[in-house]
Amino acid sequence: METAILSDTHIPSRAQRIPDAFRERVRSADHVIHAGDFDSEGALADVRDLTGDLTAVAGNMDPHVGLPERVSVEFEGVTVVVLHGTGSKRGWTDRVARAVREAANEPRVGIAGHTHEVVDREHDGVRILNPGSATGAAPADRTTMMTADVSDGDLDVTVHET
Repeated sequence: METAILSDTHIPSRAQRIPDAFRERVRSADHVIHAGDFDSEGALADVRDLTGDLTAVAGNMDPHVGLPERVSVEFEGVTVVVLHGTGSKRGWTDRVARAVREAANEPRVGIAGHTHEVVDREHDGVRILNPGSATGAAPADRTTMMTADVSDGDLDVTVHET
């Protein structure tokens, strides 16, 4: 099962649209996860139009899009907790790991955004993924997203740049 993972699109305040190469990855994925900061109902609708299977949360720039702040989903034996990670950049990793431990049994994976920095690391028993910004919204220095092949309780993650 291939999952496309993106976050921090910030459309229209910081970008006009998700790059075509990323749009194609979203279209072809079995499932899509967006870790918040769509920035508008239109950006959320655009991502929904690209995929039939979306898990998404609200970021600090999404007060009116009607999404939860945190959601858990299970794929092939892997529990994934999706949140935005809102708050200071300092303590972001601890904050995300704590939220994931509170919400999920092992194996635990947390997907969060907010910092616009690509992350794939283990912290306090939680694998934390941050796909960066799919549109390269500042403070990102490039456009990034992730895909994850999920099977038999394992995630094989790839970072993509345009």
